[in-house]
Amino acid sequence: MNLLVAFNGSDGSVAALRYAASLADRLGAHVTAMLAHSGHEVIDKRSRWIPKEARALLDAANTGILREIEDRFEAERTALGLANALQLKEVTGRVDTVLSEAARHYDMLIVGARSDTDDEHVTLHPDRIALLSGRPVIVVPAGYDAGATHSHAALAWDGGRAAARALSDSLRLLEDDGRVSVLTVGPRNPWPIDDLMVHLSRHGVEATQHDWPTTHPVAETILAWCVKHNPSLLVLGAYEHSKFREDFLGGVTTGILSRSTIPVLLSH
Repeated sequence: MNLLVAFNGSDGSVAALRYAASLADRLGAHVTAMLAHSGHEVIDKRSRWIPKEARALLDAANTGILREIEDRFEAERTALGLANALQLKEVTGRVDTVLSEAARHYDMLIVGARSDTDDEHVTLHPDRIALLSGRPVIVVPAGYDAGATHSHAALAWDGGRAAARALSDSLRLLEDDGRVSVLTVGPRNPWPIDDLMVHLSRHGVEATQHDWPTTHPVAETILAWCVKHNPSLLVLGAYEHSKFREDFLGGVTTGILSRSTIPVLLSH
């Protein structure tokens, strides 16, 4: 596999880098790291009223922020034993756009979960990237240190297009795990679930189904099940309904990403 990991110096991106390295070791994959940033332009330095000295200070501050991120990356790269095998690409532009366009040239993108403490010029939005890129995105929560040694995955399934895409995008990982729990909450496509179970078995995956009625809230039910059973990965189809509706009303994708304590593979 050919993996891209986004690194912006946050605790989440450190967890993502470690997860990517673990996944690469497990699958013999290649990893590329990328620092996408918007230039750190707090104000327009081209304005005539800004003194030359002030411009120099702004440039120094901008450079300092990037150097701090690079230093943290270097420390992690060394600790992972990848000093000669992993480089950090630095790309300037709108962060979500840069990563979305780059991700199309890889099998999947691995990122840290978004945090309100991230510097705004390097902040990324995993859900937007999954929408824009057309590639699966694995979102790793800050502090996650169990690596990518999977033994059991969970698949959120409603029979919709996004869920089917997430299943396809994750199938190699599910095959390697060998065991998956299919979680169905509330209404789903009426097509028989047995066909999904047969499909998974033909890929060498042992699958079991867990079903809840419509009275159960989807995000809370899935999160509670994951806390209890501790799968190593949750596979989720992103935004089966419109992203505007999800953002406005607070949907399943947003709720799970903001509270999950395990990596989430997101596809749209």
